Amino acid sequence: MKPKSKVLIIAGSDSSGGAGIQADIKTVTSLGSYAMTAITAVTAQNTTGVNSIVGINPKEISKQILFTCRDIKPDAIKIGMLHSESVIKSVINSLELIGVSKIILDPVMVAKGGAKLIDSKAIWILKKYLIKKVSLITPNIPEAQELTDLKITNIHDMIQAAQVLLSMGAKNVLIKGGHLKSKIVNDIFVNKKEIKLLSNKKLKTKNTHGTGCTLSSAITTFFSCGKLLNKSCELGIKYVNQAIRSNPNFGKGNGPINHLNSIIINKKFR
Repeated sequence: MKPKSKVLIIAGSDSSGGAGIQADIKTVTSLGSYAMTAITAVTAQNTTGVNSIVGINPKEISKQILFTCRDIKPDAIKIGMLHSESVIKSVINSLELIGVSKIILDPVMVAKGGAKLIDSKAIWILKKYLIKKVSLITPNIPEAQELTDLKITNIHDMIQAAQVLLSMGAKNVLIKGGHLKSKIVNDIFVNKKEIKLLSNKKLKTKNTHGTGCTLSSAITTFFSCGKLLNKSCELGIKYVNQAIRSNPNFGKGNGPINHLNSIIINKKFR
């Protein structure tokens, strides 16, 4: 099987493998595409929380992006953890030089265990300059609240927050509803022409580490292969739900999901 597309991932590393760049690579690979990376930070973490975060020099992040893309141009880009103002500016400058139009932004702000992964100045730069340069932004409820200064308690609030993000320059918004207390998870895809509700039964499990990273990478992969953006969101959510349902139950805290759920291993490798 040859890769169907090429995806560049700009994100932080998760030493436990459940989230961040590791989850991104697994997702892109499992869905049949070729993953490249630019690492923005190195974290020491496991399923119980984040122990430390070491940022990569913004110039080195830019070098990773530009030198990689000079040789292998990606069909789409997924952006995850951008922890500082200087890192976001470096990424924006790099994006302008490589000219890739399909870009998915997952505005990673807080780890599952509660550790803050971005500072307030960086959030301001992200809102003012980066949002308008991407094809889709995929915040969860806490991230959408942080970006819009709105309190979100229901679907109506989610739509309102999405429309605020559109007014900031976002082209498309997917607000993930998993943080709301409900038996159904309602994710909402919104642009200036469409509001689409994507509803799925909430799965009762503690194994949800890396779901946001995985979803945005899955969407990017489907989008890179030529699927429409709203269809890419629908397929990405389906992939994540299957990955949660078949989780390996590793770790003592918020365990990882099963990125391999889409792979059928050839008999000769069994």
